[in-house]
Amino acid sequence: MSPSETASADSKPRHSALVLSALILGAIVANMNLGIANVALPSIGRQLGASQTQLTAVGNAFTLGLACSVLYLGALGDKYGRKLLYLLGSGFAVPTAILAATSNSINLLIVARFLSGIAAGLLFPTTLSIVSALFKGKAQTKAIALWSGIGGGFAALGPLMGGLLLGSFWWGSVFLITVPIAVVVFVLGLFVLPKHAGEDAKEVDNLGGVLSVIAVASLVVALQEVPSNDWGSVGVLTAISIVAFVLFFLRQRRAPRPLVDLHAAKATTFWVAAVAGTITFGGLIGALFIGQQFTQNVLGYSALQAAVIQLPLGILMILTSVPAARMMRRFGGRTTLLAGLLTVTLAFAWMLVFWRPGAAIFHVLFAYGLVGAGVGLSAAPASKALMASLTTSRAGMGSAFTDLTRDFGGAVMNAVMGSALAIAYTSSLSTALGKLSPAQAEQLGSQAAQQIVSSYEGAAAVAERYPPTPASQILTAASNGFTEGKSLAVGIALLFTLLSVVLVVLRYPRQRTETAFFEQIAEESRREEEQAESLPS
Repeated sequence: MSPSETASADSKPRHSALVLSALILGAIVANMNLGIANVALPSIGRQLGASQTQLTAVGNAFTLGLACSVLYLGALGDKYGRKLLYLLGSGFAVPTAILAATSNSINLLIVARFLSGIAAGLLFPTTLSIVSALFKGKAQTKAIALWSGIGGGFAALGPLMGGLLLGSFWWGSVFLITVPIAVVVFVLGLFVLPKHAGEDAKEVDNLGGVLSVIAVASLVVALQEVPSNDWGSVGVLTAISIVAFVLFFLRQRRAPRPLVDLHAAKATTFWVAAVAGTITFGGLIGALFIGQQFTQNVLGYSALQAAVIQLPLGILMILTSVPAARMMRRFGGRTTLLAGLLTVTLAFAWMLVFWRPGAAIFHVLFAYGLVGAGVGLSAAPASKALMASLTTSRAGMGSAFTDLTRDFGGAVMNAVMGSALAIAYTSSLSTALGKLSPAQAEQLGSQAAQQIVSSYEGAAAVAERYPPTPASQILTAASNGFTEGKSLAVGIALLFTLLSVVLVVLRYPRQRTETAFFEQIAEESRREEEQAESLPS
């Protein structure tokens, strides 16, 4: 396929439905993996004896691997071929999933999930950059909306399938769900995707790539380690992250081919959409992480029931993707983005107030539905704004940065909410145990007390060894402690979403200004493609 085939103002590639299906399936592999571990966390905690901090690391490892690698790998796709990275990512997803499924220790599982995130870092950014390169005009808006809505909506189907498997198989079976899809993605991409999709042959900023990996990884791990009270390690990791971020941005100002075009990033549409996307998708990942544990541990639902309850999130995320595209065309990105962010804000407010021990199922379903609808409405305008602010030659950077906002937001928010949960839970249970009489404390023992404080799963394991009355007291204290942790975590997410609403209201341009800017960038892309065609092959 030649560049001229995609250069018109409103166009799409041959066999567009098949091409878009391949790209959406690639996104599904990554998105299903985002939350697939959450449904199994209680089982993992019981089987591997993991603490709440370790469970947070399991839930966050995939997102961390993705966030670390996505920006750098997106740039590599710009140079070496987006189809190549698409195939490498789908291929690597298979062995890493098998490694996670067969892990016999919590540390090996964390490593396996991190490697699965790297596989997604190879696959995921290429899907959006290929969409942006092959689809133009209205076709691009619709394609991005479908990519965002359908691909993202499947994040909720992963836990459902995982819940079904957990009813009959071991916890590791949940990680095998994406294996057959990854195989299909590889075969389909091999035959239907064009060899080239708007790449250029310029150099990659390898130093910047390494610095971005160090900066993101050290920051997220530092946040995860806060509950351990190992402030020396937290301080060192934080310092490394700050230095790496400073060096990264200095490098981007001087690099001949930067990973992040800071000039383009100055555009209001770009950076406001980046911040809003970071917070929105961070909230989505955080809601999935907290929700699965809360419904199973506190409300007492099975893994399958907890996954089924989560379905409104995925369904409404898919259903709102097409209306979001229509809203963008009619009202602009600002209004559509605000509608989504306000809906997510309401969802977290609902969780904060109504998610308590004994909460009616309606309150859980309603909150999940609001999260799905809000993310479905805000994903498309955020992605569109980031991609439309860049010329086609920088589509890889735009796609990678779009994915970075989502994955960095998910990794950071998951780490923050997970740490808040662990801190509040530990504090609550320590206070409850401190009220025991000396005789009760001696009967319980220090080892059992430590197990209770470490995680809800630990408390449940201890309760199984005691008579009904003490067991009930232990579980009640654990439920109350987990609820306090949930409230702190959700309260933090609510604050961030409110700040994003204020940012969009104050800084994102109105429709006329936004449209004029996007038309300017589109014209620059057409000139770039005309120049590329005129060069000797």
